[in-house]
Formats: sequence, C-alpha cells, structure tokens
Amino acid sequence: MIRTVVAAALLLSTATPALAATLKVEAGEGAQERLQEALILAKPGDTVELEAGRFVLTDGLSLDVPGVTVKGAGTEVTVLDFTRQQGAGEGLLVTSDDVTLRDFAVENAKGDAIKSKGADRIVYHRVRAEWTGGPKETNGAYGIYPVESDGVLIDGVVARGASDAGIYVGQSRNITVRHSVADGNVAGIEIENSRNALVTGNYLTRNTGGILVFDLPNLPVMGGGDVVVTDNLVVGNDTPNFAPKGNIVASVRRGTGIMIMANDRVIVEDNTLAANPTSDIMVIAYPLKYDDARYNPYPRRVTIGFNNVNGSSGRDPQLPGAQALLAAFGRPLGGALPTVMWDGIAAPEGPTLAVHPGLTGWSMNLPRLGASPEEAKPALLKSAAPSQAAEDARVGAPAELEKRIG
Repeated sequence: MIRTVVAAALLLSTATPALAATLKVEAGEGAQERLQEALILAKPGDTVELEAGRFVLTDGLSLDVPGVTVKGAGTEVTVLDFTRQQGAGEGLLVTSDDVTLRDFAVENAKGDAIKSKGADRIVYHRVRAEWTGGPKETNGAYGIYPVESDGVLIDGVVARGASDAGIYVGQSRNITVRHSVADGNVAGIEIENSRNALVTGNYLTRNTGGILVFDLPNLPVMGGGDVVVTDNLVVGNDTPNFAPKGNIVASVRRGTGIMIMANDRVIVEDNTLAANPTSDIMVIAYPLKYDDARYNPYPRRVTIGFNNVNGSSGRDPQLPGAQALLAAFGRPLGGALPTVMWDGIAAPEGPTLAVHPGLTGWSMNLPRLGASPEEAKPALLKSAAPSQAAEDARVGAPAELEKRIG
C-alpha cells in the first residue's frame, strides 16, 4: 500500500491528522485484500483512489471511517465486479459520515450494490450500479441505497437492473437526487419514509415504475413528506414487474410513471411524461392492512402542477377492467386514460389532491381503505387547482455538499 501525499492543510484540531493522503489501489491479483485494507487504513480527509481496471471481488467491502473519498477513474473504466461474490450482502457498505463516492461502477452484487446506513452528509457522484444480465428476480434489491441519513446528494449516477429500486432513499431527510439515469429497474427512483427531498433532472425509462414516493408502516422512521418531483423525463416505463413476491414494489403496475402513496405535501410539476402504459401519475392510499398506530395511510396535500404530457400514456393500463375504463374515458383522449389517476380515498384530516386544470384525470372512487378494485365507481376527476409551485418549496440536500463535486 502506497500513501501518496497530495495535499497538506493545517487543521485546528490536534485530534485529526495534518496531512490528507491518497491511497492508490490497482486492479489485479489480491485486489480484494488490498482494497479493503485501504478502506480500513484511510483517515478522515484521505482519498482511496481506485485506478482504471476491473476489480474482481469475492466478498463485500465496508467503510466506517468518516470524511473519506472513494474515487475511481470513471464509471466505464473502474469497475468493482462482484459476479463471483460468495455472500449475499452489499457490494460496498458505508457506515460513516461525510463520505464521497464517485467515478466508479459496481456490477452484479449479490445484495444491494452500494448501501450507506446512518451516514450523514453523504455524496454519490457519477457512480454506476448495474446488474448486467438484465431484469431478474435474483438481482440485488437496490442499486444506490442511502438509508437513515441526514444530508444526501445523489448526482449523475446510473442504476440498472435492481429488483426493487435503482435509486432508493429511505428514512432520511434533506435529500437531492438529480441528473441521474434509472433504466430497467422495478422502481427507477424511490423516496420512502423521508422528508425534504428534491428529485429533479433525472431520466427514468424501461422501469416498471419511474418515480415512487412512498410512506410505509412499521419502520423506525415514518411520516414522509415535503417532496418535490420536478423537471424529470419519465418515458417508456414498461418493464414487467420482476420484484420478488412479498415486496411492496411487487404491486407496482407495469407502466407507472410517477406514483405517490401515503405521503404529505408532495409537488409534482414540470416533468415530461410519455409512453407509460398504465398511467403517467398515480396518487393512492396505502392499500394493505397494517397494525402501526403511528401510521397515516392517506396521501395529503399532494399538488400536481403543470406537467408536459402528449397522450401516449395510459393506452395499455394494467388495471382490473382495463377495457371498460378505456371505453369510458379513452375515446375523447384518442384511446388513452386521463393523465392523473387517483384511487379516490380522501384523507379525513384535510385536502388530498390538487391538479392543474390543464391536465386530465380520473378517480376510482374507492369507498374506503382496503377496498377492492371491484368496488370502484370510476369517474372523471374533480379537483381543486394547485395553490403552490415547486419553486416555493425549500427542500433538498445541504448546499455544503456541492463543494465535493466541483
């Protein structure tokens, strides 16, 4: 292991080293041991530099030192290959704060590709997580997976083939997911049980569902909300659902563009949506039984502002009674269902949904939580117009994280 001094800075604290170092790791024989050793020996402020090459790894890696940057030479030239991984865990697990992950790829992890747990102020920049064999139930669940974090910036990443979500942020707050591509996952991007999240400038295609904003019961952190979904390209999300049975995303219908479930104060605005066979935008209550007294299963204060749509979605809805729905609602729209679908279950504590008057919508008019689709009484949507705009919301990752990707 070679420690090359690349920068020196006087630090105010005597508890931290005075020099930041770069620990260079090459691919080739012994890469597993040399890379894990570098992750252990790194000190706050150090960079673990992965040189160009394919790192053939047989076990997961872990980092628990704060303030470390793990940097490759690019997502197509520095590849952590877990095809021969023996265990079922993550490819890379991070459990420390102020970590930056950038410019490398993780392929074919047996479990999640890159997971960070309890890691505050974490940055994922130009990272690729992929299962190269295409959509399979046996693929790992999550590509990019920060959970239980305060301060998350995901920028310029690529996620393909995850059997749950390509980019998943759970039980976290102060989040930005931007300028990223999710292609061929069950869920492209999922924001779950999290607050103060900005999802912007992403490309979602060939997923089962493009963007999911969920709040689920029986988790340590609940009460998701204050989420802005804006300026995303959500097109052609038509991959059959390949999630393992029993997963909540196994219920996502093929051809869902953006789906809001049981969340509070969500804004969906200025996105471009097309060729999503079931629906461009869905707003629903949690449909299953639950036993958590803390949980609110209703969507609340959801704002659907103006979004760019062209009528190419909703033409093959994966819904009970699809042909009858198309016959009832599709004729005026050239054979497509309206843009916004609501299950019709209103939150008892206040307004549920506001939709821009320039968008069409329909409601299932389900009578209660847990009602079956057979009890639906579909009708055109009647909704108040929005009273707030995405630019008014103050959400997203802390500005200080931007400095790490300059």
